[in-house]
Amino acid sequence: MHALYRNKLKSPKEAVEVVQSGNIVEYGYFNGKPVVCDQALAARAEELQDVHVYSAVTLPPLPEVIAKKGSFVYHDWQFSKVTRMVQKMGLAYYSPILYHQVHDMYRDQVCQHRNVVICQVCPMDDHGYFNLGPHNSETLVKMEHAETVILEVNRHLPVCLGGAEESVHVSMVNAIVEAPEEQVPFAAPLLEPSEAERQIAEHVMEFIKDGSCIQLGIGGLPSAVGGLIAESDLRDLGGHTEMFVDSYVEMIESGRMNGKRKFIDRHRVAFTFAIGSQRMYDFMDSNPALASYPVNYTNDPRVICRLDDFVSINNAIQIDLFSQVNAESMGPSQISGNGGMWDFVLGSQWSRGGKSFICLTSTFQKEGGERQSRIVPRFSPGSITTIPRQMVDYVVTEFGAVRMKGQPTWKRAELLVSVAHPDFREELIQQAEAMNLWRPSREWVAFSPAASEESTAAAGS
Repeated sequence: MHALYRNKLKSPKEAVEVVQSGNIVEYGYFNGKPVVCDQALAARAEELQDVHVYSAVTLPPLPEVIAKKGSFVYHDWQFSKVTRMVQKMGLAYYSPILYHQVHDMYRDQVCQHRNVVICQVCPMDDHGYFNLGPHNSETLVKMEHAETVILEVNRHLPVCLGGAEESVHVSMVNAIVEAPEEQVPFAAPLLEPSEAERQIAEHVMEFIKDGSCIQLGIGGLPSAVGGLIAESDLRDLGGHTEMFVDSYVEMIESGRMNGKRKFIDRHRVAFTFAIGSQRMYDFMDSNPALASYPVNYTNDPRVICRLDDFVSINNAIQIDLFSQVNAESMGPSQISGNGGMWDFVLGSQWSRGGKSFICLTSTFQKEGGERQSRIVPRFSPGSITTIPRQMVDYVVTEFGAVRMKGQPTWKRAELLVSVAHPDFREELIQQAEAMNLWRPSREWVAFSPAASEESTAAAGS
């Protein structure tokens, strides 16, 4: 094995010589994105044209090929802060997908053929396998269908036990590049939850019970939920998620999340990728409490629904009075993407006793300091509906949790106004009336002092 390794060992410059004009190059996603091979490829910009590079959730450092417009076209399956910035300069394009279907896209040749795949991996073990680290996702399937596979070996990546498809054998590899010692995975800063996010987490906690199986994403809200769970008296929780984040470390170490009641992957948290702190990466390294799986397993609604009492918690940017959810753009400006949100919203509702929670703070501040409501009458032109209204279950703000499922349009509008910020409720009611969505119920009269006074005045006249 070691002789095979040595025969395939190359410098970054030698490895990327295989890339030709017009090729499609797939980078590893997340912390699988190559660094020194990217730099070597960017250095060839003057001799290359129209090379299409694909990745997802582009993390620092900024890929150098992005800046070489004309030579390279950069695509991101799920926008990050990095790709949001370069999008404004016309240097990155979004590719929308249903994340759990990505394997079929390669195997059924829906995706254009990939000429070259370049990905960061862990060092080779004694059996000739390179662990993929915290970015299983679709890595192995795209290697299976590529002409050339280049590995960038980074000894600082945590070894993530499977699961399935968590490693690639040296026999599948065409070139091996060793990353410099100083190249370390991107460690995301821990986000302190805001007061509004803590209040949202408290509302969600009312629906979590012993044995629930939890899916979280990144940000202040998951941190708040994880912290509350760790401090609670809940027992035997399970974890099954697209993204493993620091909150899971807290829940597992507290003893609240042991997975003993799960029907599949008992005693383990299944995940497909991870972004978090260095402490989290250290926790993940060769940890049998976790199971790295490809995304066509973790995100398949047919797998998710096999876990009873599944609780899916996802963030949104806006929701309109029709209860449509926008979790990815402000107008035509891409902020994030669908990712696995659709997968978990559906899978959780197929689960016996399962629930889906769409969470958002009631307001946000624009760059100029102006406060705006996240609950809006209509989306602005170009904004994307990530989750259609038929799929929405619970919506949660700091003002409460309301359930959309089975409700008519006027009731959905009323429920959403009830959890909007009080400063925007009257305006939202006026807009709902103009759209013929407003029909206040008895519950609304009891809830709203203003509505109650109007009702009393009308009765007196």
